[in-house]
Amino acid sequence: MRTDYCGNIDSSYVGQEVTLCGWVNKRRDLGGLIFIDLRDREGIVQVVFDPDLPEVLEEANKLRSEFCVKLTGKVRARPEGQINDAMRTGAIEILGTGLEIFSKSAVLPLDWNQENSEEQRLRYRYLDLRRPLMSQRLKFRAQVTAAVRRYLEDDGFLDIETPILTKATPEGARDYLVPSRTHKGEFFALPQSPQLFKQLLMMSGMDRYYQIVKCFRDEDLRADRQPEFTQIDLETTFLDANGVMKITEGMIRDLFMKMLDVDLGDFPRMTYAEAMQRYGSDKPDLRNPLELVDVADLLKTVEFKVFSGPANDDKGRVAVIRVPGGASMSRKQIDEYTKFAGIYGAKGLAWIKINEKAQGQEGLQSPILKFLSEDITDAIIARTGAEQGDILLFGADSATVVTEAMGALRLKLGEDFELLEGEWKPLWVVDFPMFEEADGQMHALHHPFTAPRGVDAQELIDNPSEALSDAYDMVLNGVELGGGSVRIHDQQMQQAVFTVLGIDEEEAQNKFGFLLEALQFGAPPHAGLAFGLDRLVMLMTGATSIRDVMAFPKTTTAACPLTDAPSAANPQQLADLAIDVVKKSTD
Repeated sequence: MRTDYCGNIDSSYVGQEVTLCGWVNKRRDLGGLIFIDLRDREGIVQVVFDPDLPEVLEEANKLRSEFCVKLTGKVRARPEGQINDAMRTGAIEILGTGLEIFSKSAVLPLDWNQENSEEQRLRYRYLDLRRPLMSQRLKFRAQVTAAVRRYLEDDGFLDIETPILTKATPEGARDYLVPSRTHKGEFFALPQSPQLFKQLLMMSGMDRYYQIVKCFRDEDLRADRQPEFTQIDLETTFLDANGVMKITEGMIRDLFMKMLDVDLGDFPRMTYAEAMQRYGSDKPDLRNPLELVDVADLLKTVEFKVFSGPANDDKGRVAVIRVPGGASMSRKQIDEYTKFAGIYGAKGLAWIKINEKAQGQEGLQSPILKFLSEDITDAIIARTGAEQGDILLFGADSATVVTEAMGALRLKLGEDFELLEGEWKPLWVVDFPMFEEADGQMHALHHPFTAPRGVDAQELIDNPSEALSDAYDMVLNGVELGGGSVRIHDQQMQQAVFTVLGIDEEEAQNKFGFLLEALQFGAPPHAGLAFGLDRLVMLMTGATSIRDVMAFPKTTTAACPLTDAPSAANPQQLADLAIDVVKKSTD
């Protein structure tokens, strides 16, 4: 039906006849000459219809935006002064010699010349995807997945599918349940990840598995979350953490070089403890030069209880962020940052402005100076490296509150003061705690199949709070691209983890019996990692939400305006499934 894509026509086509199909992006009538911009997924080309072909011109006069057409024409060079160097097709135009209108378009419910609401864009997603920006993002995504497949398959990985209808897995979110018609009253769960199945594949001798796979989690949504999302999932046998990290770092470096011509270089490694101490986050954005500096040891004896209390508490923390040039902040701005820190539990935000450093204490400005000796303020300034014109912002509370609040504040300050340096800053975060404690109960920081590092089963049971996991996260620009770990392949160690988590034998058998059984039959050492494909493409394309790199995403309320899903089931469907819907009370 067509000979070429619109966006591929360049000067090498001059003199040739082409047939193109696409949509009218724009129409201009210049009094006898009609110009249209014809668009398909590869780009836009200019077409001109002139009076020498009156029948074609008459047909072209009917064209309006988003009419779907086929045209035939001769490629010619544009006149001098009309060349558009910003477009691949900008040096040529097509003289239309034939035109067929496939279908007309009603007035669009979207206005491409202004911002449309996300609700509108998702309601008419098929129109939204016609926009060059959106079509290019989906094209880019397809190229990313193709490049990933080539890289992994060249390295011996097999693409193997795992079930979608399965049993609930412990991934930390609520499951989407699917009722069974043939087993009334029983349910499948949609997989939060292929975790257990990929481990079974390693026990099956598949050696290297990968899959670009849909995952489902019923959790509260935000910009980088969706109820259904896509993972680049992989698993290997007979490789340790370093082996998996080498493969996956190589894959991401190869991807950025091929797709963006960016050399990410070697990825530095940082322990979880260091990341939390210096940046207040286990996924630090290294483009931001601001750091959290601990000063509790300098403040243990001060009379200011806001400082001395946490400074003398084993579970407390006092940390400072030095903001270059921040002494220019108004009191209103400081109050706004205090309010922001309060979102994360901080009760306040103490501050010191360095107005005239050479004047010592006299050159400082702060309501808390009366509580601090000159020796202490000098020591704080020396430790933070504060210079004239800077401001020091203090967080003092429990270590958890200070780390979370000051970590979030660090990110906001970096953006507000335009401090980000460099375009891409990757790293590995390693040596995560094996467990975290909440409400007196131990929980797996990753999942209960992650192997601890450097301890035996009894040592893990005796001192779980000190255990580190053999886990690793790849971080880029403050976004976790992917996370993985060495898995437990020893039945005794797996039982030890369950013991720490308070999972008894009956519960373990009920939830993971098939995996525990497989561990009895010569399970090999294995390790893996899963990347969030949506997040990766979002970063690479400069989008601000994963919804902008997905063809048909859900809203932040997990609904689809396009199809009006979710929707009620009809009574017969419910009867077949032995389900009764209980209506909400009006109380």
